[in-house]
Amino acid sequence: MIEALTDVRQISKLAYGFIASKALFAALNLELFRQLSQGANTLAELSAATGVRPPSLETLLATLRSVGLVTFADGKYGNAPAAERYLVPDRPAYFGDYYRHQIDRQIYPSMMSLDAGLRGDAGGLAHDSMSSLLSDPVEAEAFSRAQHAGSLGPALMLSKTLTFDGTRSLLDVAGGTGAFSICFCRTNPSLRATIIDFPIVTAVAQRFIADAGLSDRIALLPGDACKVEWPADQGIVLMSYLLSAVGESDIDLLLARAHRALAPGGRLIIHDFMLDEDRAGPMPAAAFFLFYLSLRTDPISLTTSDITKRCERAGFVDVMDAVLIPEITKIVIARKPV
Repeated sequence: MIEALTDVRQISKLAYGFIASKALFAALNLELFRQLSQGANTLAELSAATGVRPPSLETLLATLRSVGLVTFADGKYGNAPAAERYLVPDRPAYFGDYYRHQIDRQIYPSMMSLDAGLRGDAGGLAHDSMSSLLSDPVEAEAFSRAQHAGSLGPALMLSKTLTFDGTRSLLDVAGGTGAFSICFCRTNPSLRATIIDFPIVTAVAQRFIADAGLSDRIALLPGDACKVEWPADQGIVLMSYLLSAVGESDIDLLLARAHRALAPGGRLIIHDFMLDEDRAGPMPAAAFFLFYLSLRTDPISLTTSDITKRCERAGFVDVMDAVLIPEITKIVIARKPV
């Protein structure tokens, strides 16, 4: 149960929270955590490595210390354990590009249009849709690479959770750069996948798939998932981070398309942000639903029961759900009747 706030200082912490976010993004853009990991530990060394004058850098470091990202002892700075693991490039669990490219570069400025989304003012939105956000090649590249970094962990978790039982075909709807398809194909040698996404995104996906050595098993179908023709007789249809990003009317359309595309007995897998049933959070999932209101006026927030009811109306049976990333995403799995 979410604890109700009782003090103005708690409200102030929320109001000032964005400053800590910008401190994190600034440090990532300066490659500060990399420098600390490589032994640049004094203020003078860090200043020389980053090109930031010492007084300004000391101010940034003070903020990073205040939120626990940077340590300081005996005149030397260091990475906190989480920063060392997740914010240093080339570390196996590096997550910094997701924060830099998607949160800082795209989500953060888009939220300036939230008021317009809440009022239903389409003219004041940051973009008129997700496809508009991805219409610029540079922004599409940044978004896709960030999304790939953010999806690899969930994709690996899901690939270990599912049983494929001889499933040979996967349709990855709005599959982005192919993180899920790549993980699924790596763990299931007989599986072949098709990714549907906007042409500007599939161009980026092609490089990731080639780097993974899976160009012969993962096909690309450029187009809007709500309009392009889907291949039929699929064993699995996957929708990851899709239903939260579209308008309410598109949700039922996509579920109907998934039902038609599946072979009898095939499974629909929905992975997305989902609220708890009391709609009191969790906060990370709620925040992403709120973000989509800066891009369009018709998205809705969803719980697992909301999705279950829509799946059943679309003709699916045996609907089940589970948590994938605690407090952020869940999965709903449904089956097309034989």
